[in-house]
Order: sequence, then C-alpha cells, then structure tokens
Amino acid sequence: MDLFLQRGFDDVTVGEIAQAVGVTERTFFRYFADKREVLFVDQAAYHAHFLDALASSDEATPMALVEDALRGGAEFFPEERRPLSRTRQKIIDSSAALSERESLKRASLTEALTAALAARGIAPLRAALAAHSGSAVFHIAFAAWIAEGETRTFLELLDSALRELKTLISSDTTRD
Repeated sequence: MDLFLQRGFDDVTVGEIAQAVGVTERTFFRYFADKREVLFVDQAAYHAHFLDALASSDEATPMALVEDALRGGAEFFPEERRPLSRTRQKIIDSSAALSERESLKRASLTEALTAALAARGIAPLRAALAAHSGSAVFHIAFAAWIAEGETRTFLELLDSALRELKTLISSDTTRD
C-alpha cells in the first residue's frame, strides 16, 4: 500500500511489491493473481458478510432483508480497519482501471443480493430495487466512514443513510 501511495499504482511492479514484503515474485503469485488483487483480495469474505446476514434474517419485506444484509456487511469494516480502508480508497481513486474494478465489485454484490432476495420468493423487480437501493446506501455510508475527520461508526453512518432513504421514499410532497 505504501508503494502504491508513494509512486502510484501503475508505476509499482510485482517484483517491487514482493521485495518490499520480503518474498519472491513466485511466492507473491501463490497468493495473488496480479497486483490488483492486493486491493481486492477479500471479495469473497466481503460478499459472505452480506449474504450470510440476509440468509439468517427472519425479516419478510425486501428492504428489511436488505437492511439486515447491510448490517452484516458493515461487520466487515470494524473501526480498526478504517485507516486501511481510507488508504485503499485513495489508491483506487487514483486509477481509472481500479475505480472500474471497484464498481464491478459493487455491481457483483448488488447482483448477489438481488439473487438472494429472489431465492426467498421476492418478485424480481422488487428484489432488484431493494438490492440496488441497499447498495447505494452502503456505498454512501462507506464514503462517509472513510472521509477524513469522520469519527462515527460505520453502523451509525449506515443507519443514518437508511433513515434518509426511508424519509426520501415516504415524502412525496416535499423537495430539498
């Protein structure tokens, strides 16, 4: 991460990464397919937090199920992970290719949530709307959580964003 921050993602080689952590390139490739994977290595565990929480939820409505899934996903970001998440996001934001990969990761999670909701008998359109809404809320809460100077917990920010979404949906006569 330090190399990426100092020199830019594109200007760092796998050999330099391996050397910095005291392993060979061959060892690096045992753990990572390429240098991008250093930033995206935990994707399966990330998805599992959401999907396991949704699967174990006793809720019946699509949005309540998604809220439980989002709270499960928030567990992936304990307070001690905030500095690393900030650093990781700075690196991703510095590269169009990494930003695209991050967007694909988000879309993949949204698709997985949609499928999980549909598997529970939620109509496809409702499942997609709930999953996409939840994904947007989570993305907004995450961006707030990694903002410099932010001290609220991820769950506090997530709950605030969920309240705002509910207010937005329920208010059809006011405009801000």
